Amino acid sequence: MKAFQYSRVDTVEAAIGAATASSRFLGGGTNLVDLMKDGVETPDTLIDVTRLPLADIAPLPNGGLRVGATARNSDTADHPLVRQHYPLLAQAILAGASPQLRNMATNGGNLMQRTRCPYFMDPGFRQCNKRLPGSGCDARDGLDRNHAVLGYSAACIATHPSDMCVALLALDATIRVRGPQGERMIPMGEFHRLPGDTPQFDTTLQPGELILSIDLPPSSFARHYRYLKVRDRHSYDFALVSVAAALDVEGGRIRAARVALGGVAHKPWRAPAAEALLQGQPPDQGLFRRAARQAFADARPLSHNGYKIPLGQEAIVTALQDALA
Repeated sequence: MKAFQYSRVDTVEAAIGAATASSRFLGGGTNLVDLMKDGVETPDTLIDVTRLPLADIAPLPNGGLRVGATARNSDTADHPLVRQHYPLLAQAILAGASPQLRNMATNGGNLMQRTRCPYFMDPGFRQCNKRLPGSGCDARDGLDRNHAVLGYSAACIATHPSDMCVALLALDATIRVRGPQGERMIPMGEFHRLPGDTPQFDTTLQPGELILSIDLPPSSFARHYRYLKVRDRHSYDFALVSVAAALDVEGGRIRAARVALGGVAHKPWRAPAAEALLQGQPPDQGLFRRAARQAFADARPLSHNGYKIPLGQEAIVTALQDALA
């Protein structure tokens, strides 16, 4: 591990003021420290933000919920307001990592975690545009079983690892951040980036910006929801495919629907065409199957990951059926 300076801050202003191009904000460290040990991340300074007053989970005046960036994943999943009004989020968080990691990991850190593509995680692979921009992509000619089928580019085929973020996308969350230019709100769908020609940038955060909270709007999806995660090991593993499905059903018809996917793209992936197909229709398995096919209409399988398309379609159907029930 490269030597680094460590700084603990007590205010948001101090954290932003201390940030530089070669520094990183440190939350639970469950991803960042591992990357530093392997030489993937090499910051000059770690700015410890865990003592900042950003751990509260509290109602918003509009009926939504504000979830603090430094609140632990486990505390968030177990919070009574999250379990009552946003159970899809609680279910997604509990599907991720292990209890020990959830006790350490923060919500802000979860938003910032990086891909688990083995070609990115191991500096022994010399070609990785995410780690070494312009070097190439060893994964393109390697084992791509766990890689993207949607939204990837010639520069990067890695997938995003978070479970929590898939649920946040389905729930139309907004990320509140503050930086040298002030405070702003970033819709969850715009927070993470597709790789394009610059896969080294995972998010749309500007230099020095710090995540303050995750703001959730009022939700009508507390009754019919399901987060379904398909993985090699049930006990602890990243998703091959995951689905955040939520339905608002009234009078025997779907008034609104949400379908978001994990494990299939460089960012959490929303399926708006599938949602539009579901809206206004009486729910049944045939409808769910048509929506599932629509969700993967633009999929482009690679050499070893074509299985993700039928697997993802079946996962969508199952998740929607479970949500309805």
